[in-house]
Amino acid sequence: MDNTHADTAPSPLRIDAHQHFWLLANRAGQWPPPELAEIYRDFLPEQLAPLLQQYGISGSVLVQSLPCMSDTLFLLSLAERNAFVRAVVGWADLKAAYAEQQIQLLASHPKMRGLRPMLQDLADDWIDDPLLAPAIAAMQRHRLSMDALVLPRQLPALLKFAERYPELPIVIDHAAKPQIASAALEPWRASITRLAALPQVYCKLSGLVTEAAADWQLAQLQPYVAHVLEVFGAQRVIWGSDWPVVRLAGDYGRWLAATDTLLSDLEPLQRQQVMGLNAQRFYRL
Repeated sequence: MDNTHADTAPSPLRIDAHQHFWLLANRAGQWPPPELAEIYRDFLPEQLAPLLQQYGISGSVLVQSLPCMSDTLFLLSLAERNAFVRAVVGWADLKAAYAEQQIQLLASHPKMRGLRPMLQDLADDWIDDPLLAPAIAAMQRHRLSMDALVLPRQLPALLKFAERYPELPIVIDHAAKPQIASAALEPWRASITRLAALPQVYCKLSGLVTEAAADWQLAQLQPYVAHVLEVFGAQRVIWGSDWPVVRLAGDYGRWLAATDTLLSDLEPLQRQQVMGLNAQRFYRL
């Protein structure tokens, strides 16, 4: 049997579009707390690289996890030294008087692709504020996208924001953290549907297992994943591991295997879009 073609055919592009690195010494008592033993330690590139290789992941998008400039600069320094980190989503104080200068500085780094205000920890209407206009204009000038780390109750304000800035690419992290453990679909489902009607808004298929019960099963995740795919389409859904936070609810391989099953009804090209091609386009990798 001639296996030449099989051996040389390129593997489908797979990008982990949501992962974190941190040093506990830099976090000064901020999250994670010691009781979250699985993630209360340092996580750096040398721990993620073998997982990416094991599971055939071509590269990653490194996302901030502290609302401070020093954390973003730390991530950019790691990205410089690790080729598998294809892009960084950092943080800037978007309502500060110096926001435009801060954004310009960050955007000068070749791997800087987006900013993420940690909206889940802010007032529900923080994002729906005209004071953000200068910072958003600077983001658009420098072709930066926004990762929206939100909870379901914050989706109405995010909708108003997204309607105000139709040219700003936005991706909703972790599908807005629906309440999977209690099987609550509304009002999350209706709010997500309204946001999906805006063509510049994408949604990340990440972080879902940590919103489910500790002994989660695929059946719990399926209604949420199915709705995201229905309203966004495979063209605007982006997969991520949320490593190392995923360790609280399993491991990298279990979430990846769950994703493969949850996407099994899609056409091959649609699966490739969710697993890598959409991230490549959204983050300009």
